[in-house]
Amino acid sequence: MASSAPATEPGRDPPGNATAGLSTPVPPRGSGRRRRGRARMALNLTAMIDVVFLLLIYFMVATEFKLGEEIYRLDLPPRQPAAQLRDPFELDEEPLRIEVASTGYARGAYSLRIEGPYRQPANFEELFEFLRQRQITEHTVGGLFEPDHPMVIVPTRTTRWEHVIDAFNALARAHYTNVTFAKPR
Repeated sequence: MASSAPATEPGRDPPGNATAGLSTPVPPRGSGRRRRGRARMALNLTAMIDVVFLLLIYFMVATEFKLGEEIYRLDLPPRQPAAQLRDPFELDEEPLRIEVASTGYARGAYSLRIEGPYRQPANFEELFEFLRQRQITEHTVGGLFEPDHPMVIVPTRTTRWEHVIDAFNALARAHYTNVTFAKPR
């Protein structure tokens, strides 16, 4: 059976079709070509530039520039020489430790020991004399300790409370004001 319709080329519509003349040839798959009939998407840069300039003008008018925003207060220590030498005659603030130990149950059964290269007192009166003579005042010459120099009373675990209080009283009579108690050893 022979057809009376004329032969058409591939990609073309047969005659009498409603879409005749509107279609474009279909490129083979994978050829990488675009259809010529489609419109490209493009941005209108003129409108975007106008919007950017309007925003720029808005922010320039709405922003306040103050000089105070640039100043920051800094509390820095005063300048000192890079290598400041320590005074060789300055006394250390190492606390003077006085150890108190009970040697029996009698009131006079105790022993005292002062840490450091000092003559060791035999009783609380000698401790008072030692501390009074070595305090820096207007009346004494060659003192070692300021009245607020740290003093630490160190009892042993078996020291009786009255012996610790007698050591504290010797320090108070010598007018030392920075007296503390350490944990018993």
